[in-house]
Amino acid sequence: MNAHPTVYIVGAGPGDPELLTVKAARLLQEADVIVYDRLVSEKILELVPSGTTQIFAGKAARDHHMPQDTINELLVSQAQSGRVVVRLKGGDPFIFGRGSEEALVLAKNNVPFEIVPGITASAGCGSYAGIPLTHRGMATGVRFVTGHCREGKHLDLNWQSLADPDTTLVIYMGLINVAKIRDELIKAGLPADTPAGAIERGTTDQQRTILTTLENLPSCIKEAELKAPSLLIIGRVVELAEELSWHIPALNSDLKAQA
Repeated sequence: MNAHPTVYIVGAGPGDPELLTVKAARLLQEADVIVYDRLVSEKILELVPSGTTQIFAGKAARDHHMPQDTINELLVSQAQSGRVVVRLKGGDPFIFGRGSEEALVLAKNNVPFEIVPGITASAGCGSYAGIPLTHRGMATGVRFVTGHCREGKHLDLNWQSLADPDTTLVIYMGLINVAKIRDELIKAGLPADTPAGAIERGTTDQQRTILTTLENLPSCIKEAELKAPSLLIIGRVVELAEELSWHIPALNSDLKAQA
Protein backbone atom coordinates (compact mmCIF):
# COMPACT_ATOMS: atom_id res chain seq x y z
CA MET A 1 0.00 0.00 0.00
CA ASN A 2 1.33 3.41 -0.97
CA ALA A 3 1.97 5.76 1.96
CA HIS A 4 0.82 8.77 -0.05
CA PRO A 5 -2.04 7.76 -2.30
CA THR A 6 -2.60 10.36 -4.98
CA VAL A 7 -4.82 10.79 -8.00
CA TYR A 8 -3.07 12.24 -11.03
CA ILE A 9 -5.50 13.75 -13.51
CA VAL A 10 -3.45 13.42 -16.67
CA GLY A 11 -3.94 14.74 -20.18
CA ALA A 12 -2.95 12.10 -22.72
CA GLY A 13 -2.96 14.46 -25.68
CA PRO A 14 -4.97 13.97 -28.88
CA GLY A 15 -3.80 10.46 -29.80
CA ASP A 16 -0.21 10.29 -31.02
CA PRO A 17 1.73 8.66 -28.12
CA GLU A 18 4.77 10.80 -28.93
CA LEU A 19 2.75 13.85 -27.89
CA LEU A 20 2.57 12.65 -24.28
CA THR A 21 4.43 14.88 -21.87
CA VAL A 22 7.46 13.40 -20.11
CA LYS A 23 5.56 13.52 -16.81
CA ALA A 24 2.51 11.75 -18.26
CA ALA A 25 4.70 8.98 -19.69
CA ARG A 26 6.43 8.52 -16.34
CA LEU A 27 3.16 8.33 -14.42
CA LEU A 28 1.87 5.61 -16.75
CA GLN A 29 4.80 3.49 -15.57
CA GLU A 30 4.32 4.27 -11.87
CA ALA A 31 0.54 4.01 -11.45
CA ASP A 32 -1.22 1.18 -9.63
CA VAL A 33 -4.53 1.92 -11.37
CA ILE A 34 -5.32 3.72 -14.62
CA VAL A 35 -8.86 4.96 -15.20
CA TYR A 36 -9.04 5.95 -18.85
CA ASP A 37 -11.46 7.59 -21.23
CA ARG A 38 -12.73 6.60 -24.68
CA LEU A 39 -10.49 9.20 -26.32
CA VAL A 40 -7.25 7.66 -25.05
CA SER A 41 -5.68 5.88 -28.02
CA GLU A 42 -4.75 2.21 -28.06
CA LYS A 43 -1.13 3.09 -28.76
CA ILE A 44 -0.97 5.08 -25.54
CA LEU A 45 -2.53 2.26 -23.54
CA GLU A 46 0.10 -0.09 -24.95
CA LEU A 47 2.67 1.89 -22.97
CA VAL A 48 1.08 0.81 -19.67
CA PRO A 49 2.92 -2.05 -17.88
CA SER A 50 1.08 -5.38 -18.06
CA GLY A 51 0.56 -5.63 -14.29
CA THR A 52 -1.24 -2.31 -13.96
CA THR A 53 -4.99 -2.35 -13.37
CA GLN A 54 -6.83 -0.61 -16.20
CA ILE A 55 -10.44 0.54 -15.86
CA PHE A 56 -12.40 1.86 -18.83
CA ALA A 57 -14.62 4.81 -17.94
CA GLY A 58 -15.40 6.06 -21.42
CA LYS A 59 -18.28 8.29 -22.37
CA ALA A 60 -19.63 9.28 -25.75
CA ALA A 61 -22.54 11.46 -26.74
CA ARG A 62 -25.74 9.73 -25.51
CA ASP A 63 -23.70 6.66 -24.50
CA HIS A 64 -22.21 6.71 -21.01
CA HIS A 65 -20.34 3.50 -20.23
CA MET A 66 -19.77 4.79 -16.70
CA PRO A 67 -21.78 7.74 -15.32
CA GLN A 68 -19.75 10.68 -14.02
CA ASP A 69 -20.86 10.16 -10.41
CA THR A 70 -19.62 6.57 -10.56
CA ILE A 71 -16.27 7.72 -11.94
CA ASN A 72 -15.96 10.23 -9.11
CA GLU A 73 -16.66 7.55 -6.50
CA LEU A 74 -14.21 5.19 -8.17
CA LEU A 75 -11.36 7.70 -8.04
CA VAL A 76 -11.98 8.43 -4.38
CA SER A 77 -12.28 4.78 -3.34
CA GLN A 78 -9.20 3.66 -5.29
CA ALA A 79 -7.06 6.41 -3.77
CA GLN A 80 -8.40 5.86 -0.26
CA SER A 81 -7.50 2.18 -0.55
CA GLY A 82 -3.87 3.21 -0.89
CA ARG A 83 -3.35 3.09 -4.64
CA VAL A 84 -1.68 5.61 -6.90
CA VAL A 85 -4.33 6.41 -9.51
CA VAL A 86 -3.85 7.95 -12.94
CA ARG A 87 -7.06 9.38 -14.36
CA LEU A 88 -6.13 9.42 -18.04
CA LYS A 89 -8.04 11.77 -20.34
CA GLY A 90 -7.75 12.58 -24.02
CA GLY A 91 -6.36 16.03 -24.81
CA ASP A 92 -6.10 18.30 -21.78
CA PRO A 93 -8.16 17.52 -18.66
CA PHE A 94 -9.21 21.15 -18.19
CA ILE A 95 -10.42 21.73 -21.77
CA PHE A 96 -13.89 20.11 -22.01
CA GLY A 97 -12.44 17.15 -20.11
CA ARG A 98 -14.39 17.44 -16.82
CA GLY A 99 -11.06 17.25 -15.02
CA SER A 100 -11.98 20.18 -12.80
CA GLU A 101 -15.23 18.47 -11.76
CA GLU A 102 -13.33 15.37 -10.71
CA ALA A 103 -10.68 17.43 -8.93
CA LEU A 104 -13.38 19.22 -6.92
CA VAL A 105 -14.75 15.86 -5.73
CA LEU A 106 -11.26 14.73 -4.72
CA ALA A 107 -10.67 17.98 -2.84
CA LYS A 108 -13.97 17.62 -0.96
CA ASN A 109 -12.92 14.12 0.07
CA ASN A 110 -9.41 15.23 1.12
CA VAL A 111 -7.79 13.07 -1.55
CA PRO A 112 -4.45 14.52 -2.75
CA PHE A 113 -4.35 15.14 -6.48
CA GLU A 114 -2.24 16.68 -9.21
CA ILE A 115 -3.24 18.02 -12.62
CA VAL A 116 -0.93 17.08 -15.49
CA PRO A 117 -1.72 19.18 -18.59
CA GLY A 118 -1.85 17.57 -22.01
CA ILE A 119 -1.67 18.87 -25.56
CA THR A 120 -5.22 19.88 -26.37
CA ALA A 121 -7.16 18.34 -29.22
CA SER A 122 -7.44 21.80 -30.75
CA ALA A 123 -3.69 22.41 -30.78
CA GLY A 124 -2.74 18.87 -31.78
CA CYS A 125 -5.36 18.27 -34.46
CA GLY A 126 -4.96 21.74 -35.88
CA SER A 127 -1.20 21.33 -36.15
CA TYR A 128 -1.41 17.90 -37.76
CA ALA A 129 -3.98 19.17 -40.25
CA GLY A 130 -1.88 22.22 -41.11
CA ILE A 131 -4.38 24.66 -39.60
CA PRO A 132 -2.81 27.31 -37.38
CA LEU A 133 -5.36 28.54 -34.87
CA THR A 134 -4.01 32.07 -35.18
CA HIS A 135 -2.27 33.75 -38.08
CA ARG A 136 -1.38 37.38 -38.57
CA GLY A 137 -3.98 39.10 -40.72
CA MET A 138 -6.38 36.15 -40.54
CA ALA A 139 -7.31 35.57 -36.89
CA THR A 140 -6.82 37.78 -33.87
CA GLY A 141 -8.20 35.22 -31.43
CA VAL A 142 -9.52 31.73 -30.83
CA ARG A 143 -12.77 30.53 -29.24
CA PHE A 144 -13.12 27.01 -27.86
CA VAL A 145 -16.75 25.91 -27.62
CA THR A 146 -18.63 22.67 -27.22
CA GLY A 147 -21.12 21.64 -29.87
CA HIS A 148 -22.67 19.07 -27.56
CA CYS A 149 -25.60 19.83 -25.30
CA ARG A 150 -26.85 18.02 -22.25
CA GLU A 151 -29.56 15.47 -22.82
CA GLY A 152 -32.92 17.13 -23.20
CA LYS A 153 -31.38 20.59 -23.67
CA HIS A 154 -31.00 22.76 -26.75
CA LEU A 155 -27.62 23.94 -28.01
CA ASP A 156 -27.79 27.49 -26.68
CA LEU A 157 -24.66 29.46 -27.54
CA ASN A 158 -24.08 33.16 -28.04
CA TRP A 159 -24.12 32.89 -31.82
CA GLN A 160 -23.80 36.64 -32.36
CA SER A 161 -20.58 36.65 -30.37
CA LEU A 162 -19.23 33.56 -32.14
CA ALA A 163 -19.93 34.87 -35.66
CA ASP A 164 -16.75 36.95 -35.79
CA PRO A 165 -14.78 36.62 -39.04
CA ASP A 166 -11.56 37.61 -37.23
CA THR A 167 -11.86 34.74 -34.74
CA THR A 168 -11.08 31.06 -35.20
CA LEU A 169 -13.80 28.79 -33.83
CA VAL A 170 -12.78 25.38 -32.53
CA ILE A 171 -15.82 23.24 -31.82
CA TYR A 172 -15.52 20.09 -29.74
CA MET A 173 -18.14 17.33 -30.01
CA GLY A 174 -19.93 19.14 -32.81
CA LEU A 175 -20.79 16.37 -35.29
CA ILE A 176 -24.33 15.73 -34.06
CA ASN A 177 -25.28 19.41 -34.20
CA VAL A 178 -23.15 20.53 -37.16
CA ALA A 179 -26.16 21.57 -39.29
CA LYS A 180 -27.56 23.73 -36.49
CA ILE A 181 -24.11 25.22 -35.85
CA ARG A 182 -23.82 26.10 -39.55
CA ASP A 183 -27.30 27.60 -39.70
CA GLU A 184 -26.95 29.68 -36.54
CA LEU A 185 -23.54 31.08 -37.45
CA ILE A 186 -24.71 32.12 -40.92
CA LYS A 187 -27.89 33.61 -39.44
CA ALA A 188 -25.71 35.59 -37.01
CA GLY A 189 -23.71 37.05 -39.89
CA LEU A 190 -20.72 34.78 -40.48
CA PRO A 191 -20.25 34.47 -44.27
CA ALA A 192 -21.39 31.15 -45.71
CA ASP A 193 -18.11 30.84 -47.65
CA THR A 194 -15.97 31.01 -44.49
CA PRO A 195 -13.38 28.21 -44.69
CA ALA A 196 -14.20 25.28 -42.41
CA GLY A 197 -12.59 21.97 -41.60
CA ALA A 198 -13.37 18.74 -39.79
CA ILE A 199 -10.66 16.45 -38.43
CA GLU A 200 -11.41 12.87 -37.44
CA ARG A 201 -9.00 11.04 -35.11
CA GLY A 202 -6.47 13.83 -35.40
CA THR A 203 -2.73 13.09 -34.93
CA THR A 204 -3.23 9.34 -35.46
CA ASP A 205 -2.64 7.11 -38.47
CA GLN A 206 -6.42 7.10 -38.96
CA GLN A 207 -6.67 10.88 -39.26
CA ARG A 208 -9.07 12.13 -41.91
CA THR A 209 -9.37 15.82 -42.75
CA ILE A 210 -12.11 17.64 -44.65
CA LEU A 211 -11.54 21.17 -45.93
CA THR A 212 -14.61 22.99 -47.18
CA THR A 213 -16.79 26.01 -46.39
CA LEU A 214 -19.13 26.69 -43.51
CA GLU A 215 -22.13 26.30 -45.81
CA ASN A 216 -21.00 22.89 -47.10
CA LEU A 217 -19.59 21.53 -43.85
CA PRO A 218 -22.59 19.36 -42.86
CA SER A 219 -22.96 17.78 -46.32
CA CYS A 220 -19.22 17.11 -46.62
CA ILE A 221 -19.14 15.46 -43.20
CA LYS A 222 -22.12 13.31 -44.16
CA GLU A 223 -20.60 12.36 -47.51
CA ALA A 224 -17.30 11.37 -45.92
CA GLU A 225 -19.12 9.56 -43.09
CA LEU A 226 -16.92 11.18 -40.47
CA LYS A 227 -17.30 9.72 -36.99
CA ALA A 228 -16.40 10.84 -33.49
CA PRO A 229 -13.96 11.86 -32.24
CA SER A 230 -13.90 14.74 -34.69
CA LEU A 231 -13.01 18.39 -34.22
CA LEU A 232 -14.51 21.27 -36.22
CA ILE A 233 -12.46 24.37 -37.04
CA ILE A 234 -14.11 27.38 -38.67
CA GLY A 235 -12.30 30.51 -39.81
CA ARG A 236 -10.05 31.99 -42.45
CA VAL A 237 -7.02 30.09 -41.09
CA VAL A 238 -8.47 26.83 -42.42
CA GLU A 239 -7.54 27.75 -45.97
CA LEU A 240 -3.84 27.61 -44.98
CA ALA A 241 -4.14 23.83 -44.72
CA GLU A 242 -3.96 23.71 -48.51
CA GLU A 243 -0.28 24.66 -48.17
CA LEU A 244 0.60 23.59 -44.62
CA SER A 245 -0.89 20.08 -44.38
CA TRP A 246 1.89 17.60 -43.71
CA HIS A 247 0.24 14.69 -41.87
CA ILE A 248 -2.29 13.58 -44.48
CA PRO A 249 -3.40 9.95 -44.20
CA ALA A 250 -6.60 11.14 -45.91
CA LEU A 251 -7.46 14.63 -47.08
CA ASN A 252 -10.63 15.79 -48.79
CA SER A 253 -10.66 19.41 -49.90
CA ASP A 254 -13.04 21.45 -51.96
CA LEU A 255 -11.66 24.84 -50.94
CA LYS A 256 -9.56 25.24 -54.09
CA ALA A 257 -12.48 24.27 -56.28
CA GLN A 258 -14.54 27.04 -54.74
CA ALA A 259 -11.79 29.65 -54.65
